[in-house]
Amino acid sequence: MSKSAERLFNGLVKENPTFVLMLGMCPTLAVTTSAINGIGMGLSTTVVLVLSNVMISALRKIIPDSVRMPAFIVVVASFVTIVQFLLEGFVPSLYNALGIYIPLIVVNCIILGRAESYASKNPVIPSLFDGLGMGLGFTVGLTAIGIVREILGAGKVFGTQILPDSYEPITIFILAPGAFLVLSMLVALQNKVKRHIALKKGEPIPEPAEGCEGCAGCGRAGSCAGGIFPVESKTEKKEND
Repeated sequence: MSKSAERLFNGLVKENPTFVLMLGMCPTLAVTTSAINGIGMGLSTTVVLVLSNVMISALRKIIPDSVRMPAFIVVVASFVTIVQFLLEGFVPSLYNALGIYIPLIVVNCIILGRAESYASKNPVIPSLFDGLGMGLGFTVGLTAIGIVREILGAGKVFGTQILPDSYEPITIFILAPGAFLVLSMLVALQNKVKRHIALKKGEPIPEPAEGCEGCAGCGRAGSCAGGIFPVESKTEKKEND
């Protein structure tokens, strides 16, 4: 598998931001009341993620380490503003539905995490595919949650009625608690499928990752379970002690 294909697979399946890394939960739970909102938010984030990864990778040898995070935020904010204006001009209905969550893409931990952990350390082409893979993985996650919530909560998919008129919508699924319920069900389903595949291939079942004692910028060596922010492994901790 080429490096570009590996980055795509990584974002879509292995380290899916929504179902595996559990990143970007604020827009995930807030805007997925319908499938169209989910895909709109996901694609908007994908565009910003790809463009910011490319720009940050191209400037990685120019941006001083002392100001790298402010520089990353300026780059991301510039692309978010462009996307916001395009949505407002060409898709005003989607722009109004997503509301404040469009400008909040600037501080989405997926974008800043990939900029810090990958784009700032790798060439342009792999960074492009890393952003594309993570963005599409985020889009798939939001769209899947939106589809389930819209079917159960309104009997529709992308605004089209698919269940009979006799169906009584379960309104909780288009409310805030429904987002948590659907997310938990889809994560459980994904874990069950992964476990079944691993057993079928005779592979060991991965143990749940332990909680991290630090977070972004903690300066620990190694990498956390999600591969986004640096943490210190138990072995390294003992050696340092």
